[in-house]
Amino acid sequence: METDIHTLSTGGLFLEALRRRDFAAMADCLAADVRFRALLPPRDVDVTGPVATLAEFRRWFGDDSESLELIDATVGEVGPRLYLRWRVRLAPADGAGAARLVEQHAFATVGVQIESLNLLCSGFVPD
Repeated sequence: METDIHTLSTGGLFLEALRRRDFAAMADCLAADVRFRALLPPRDVDVTGPVATLAEFRRWFGDDSESLELIDATVGEVGPRLYLRWRVRLAPADGAGAARLVEQHAFATVGVQIESLNLLCSGFVPD
């Protein structure tokens, strides 16, 4: 199967925006009717649209009182789907308290932008 450079580029832009906590740039990667589904340890998510999708990412990664370090990431393809994986370390910005890790795996359908995003989350665990 031939690699779709646009699809991989979209995935890279999405992960780079996550690394910077640039939620506006993440939104630019999402279609207006994106469907986001996630399996999380405490609950499931099934929402439509960039606003609702990014509300979840802000809940996980938007706390400015914590530093965010993208410690590992992968962008690839599985058949026609974009595969994204990332591991993030969150730590109190003031240095007081323990750091946490989370790893998430996602499969996406990409047209011009990400049209659907299905995510599996490890949950936040002590580093």
